[in-house]
Amino acid sequence: MSYFTVNKKNQISPFQNTISYLGGSAIQTIVDNPITAYRQLVQQYAKNNKGENISPKQAVKEANRVFFKSPLQLSLSGLKPRMVGILFKRIPKFGILLSYDFMTGGNGEPGFGAATAASILSAPFINPIRMIEKQQRTSLKLEGKQKLITDIIKESAAKQYKPLFRGTMPLMGHSLASATLGLVGQPKLQKYIQTNLGEKTSLSRGASNLISSACVTPIYVFVTNPLSRLEVIMQTSSINKNNITLSQAIGELATDMKKFGVSGIFRGQGIGIVKGIISLTLFHEGRLFFTDSFKKYNGDDE
Repeated sequence: MSYFTVNKKNQISPFQNTISYLGGSAIQTIVDNPITAYRQLVQQYAKNNKGENISPKQAVKEANRVFFKSPLQLSLSGLKPRMVGILFKRIPKFGILLSYDFMTGGNGEPGFGAATAASILSAPFINPIRMIEKQQRTSLKLEGKQKLITDIIKESAAKQYKPLFRGTMPLMGHSLASATLGLVGQPKLQKYIQTNLGEKTSLSRGASNLISSACVTPIYVFVTNPLSRLEVIMQTSSINKNNITLSQAIGELATDMKKFGVSGIFRGQGIGIVKGIISLTLFHEGRLFFTDSFKKYNGDDE
């Protein structure tokens, strides 16, 4: 069977499955961007302009001040690179994920081996996009306007593009948790809920999707929030300055936790859970919508 041949068990080809994943990702990215931008502000304001750690409550106040000053601009900040990232980030990740499943004789529903391979091998493609997103929001915070993507790339070019790969190690861990819990775990849980509760209670697929996302997301956020903080610390420092190493970023987290307790290291977790539930549900609903459309199309062809 080729990558374009319809799998009779799933009624769609691996290629159509990839397009479904990309379509779901596009829907998720557009809708959840305001929450993503706001959450980064909350995490980014761990320090004041003097470089001193501030309390999580004060960070939220600072984030709210910036947000309400220019809500539309902030809500759209980083959206362009995120949309471009669907090609540069999601095609490598989903391509590796589904190709691994295809080459190992899977049925179009990737397992944990595929998730691990995708998380590690796709990181070099994903990291530059995430770096650009964060640099745009950093300039919005400091200067009141987004820095052009071309300017960010030019600054990186002056340093042999090395700044674009800051935070790659935390990203790999973040991506692994995202793939195993969000791309593999959530669909398995959704099917279990649909099978065991749907038939007895007339629970719709959308409702079971939302419930499974709500179950998976707190675990996902708990695991990834510290990794997300490390990414923010390493990727929001000025490209023109020396990079913050992973050990230095971990040291900043340790200082934050020492000063403010557990809430210091888990800044933005509350909004992260809300974002995660919305994002994961939107992604899988979008993916299933495209999957169903392809199944109908293939059925009509027959």
